[in-house]
Amino acid sequence: MKCDFLVIGGGIAGASAAARLSDLGHVVLLEMEEALGYHASGRSAAMFEENYGPAPVVALNRASADYHYNANGGYLTPRGFMLVAGPTQAEDFARDVEELNLNPIAIEDAYARVPILNPETVTLAALHETAQDLDTDRMIQDFAKSLRANGGKVVTRAEVTNIERGPTGWQVLAGGTQYEAAQLVNAAGAWVDQIAALAGVQPVGIQPKRRSMARLPAPGGHDVSTWPMLMGVGESWYAKPDAGKLLVSPAEADLVVPHDTFADDMVLAEGLARYEEMVTTPVTRVESNWAGLRSFSPDGSLVLGPDPDQPDFIWCAGQGGYGFQTAPAAARLLADLVGGKSSEFDAQICAALAPDRLR
Repeated sequence: MKCDFLVIGGGIAGASAAARLSDLGHVVLLEMEEALGYHASGRSAAMFEENYGPAPVVALNRASADYHYNANGGYLTPRGFMLVAGPTQAEDFARDVEELNLNPIAIEDAYARVPILNPETVTLAALHETAQDLDTDRMIQDFAKSLRANGGKVVTRAEVTNIERGPTGWQVLAGGTQYEAAQLVNAAGAWVDQIAALAGVQPVGIQPKRRSMARLPAPGGHDVSTWPMLMGVGESWYAKPDAGKLLVSPAEADLVVPHDTFADDMVLAEGLARYEEMVTTPVTRVESNWAGLRSFSPDGSLVLGPDPDQPDFIWCAGQGGYGFQTAPAAARLLADLVGGKSSEFDAQICAALAPDRLR
């Protein structure tokens, strides 16, 4: 099977890149699992918070906002984001408020919004009203739909086992089928450095880090639908309403090898304990738990564009915890770089995202 672009990885990074590149040529998207978004993309906290992430990520967030609000009827619904802290955490609280561009609020307002907050342990709060829930499943499926509408193809159960650079392009064996492509797009999430090694391309040092999640019954029988997402200072834990339940994460970032990960019981218990310290309703039951791998570059920003040593090997990696909220702008930038078009981003942002910064 021949194509112009062969995209490896069917998470939000690969799906969005494939959709945008399909305006430039024939695209085939390979996913090793039986469905798109199986790994990190299917285990996302599903939030759009413009100010979350390092400066290059925030630039991508803001450039993606119009798409999130308006494309295909929009993907966002109001949620809000609240930072909470105790009396001994004032310095860390002030730092987070500044970095996340939050507005401090009266503590009584915080108790009114989230009635389970413990007045003895929560004495500081700040809010960002414009944080939004993000319909991640519909977004990834819409990118796939756009790819197919442009004549592209999605192939699942297609694990890449061999890559060779031939005289006419890349030769890739995946799921028992041989593919040939002029350009290879590496959007394999936690596995991107393994894919690079298969292709004989120098890895960029992507670090997969586990993050766990627990689903709890609505605490105290409350209607949690209007509660904001909550976070402890230093991102030590967070809690987010979801379909009448409450998702609570220890917000860990434990370095692991790429694999189909699962929650660590001890890490999850420690995170739930940090959450319990700040509320009046103890955790009595965990309905389910899971984990995902967030993949970070050494400096924490995405890696987008052609490899400096092998320009027909294109990186779309290092999404970390920012994959969905950056995807629209990141995919546009990638397509502009590949297509030789001028970018909406200035040279400083492009350089901060380029693969050659990591060499």
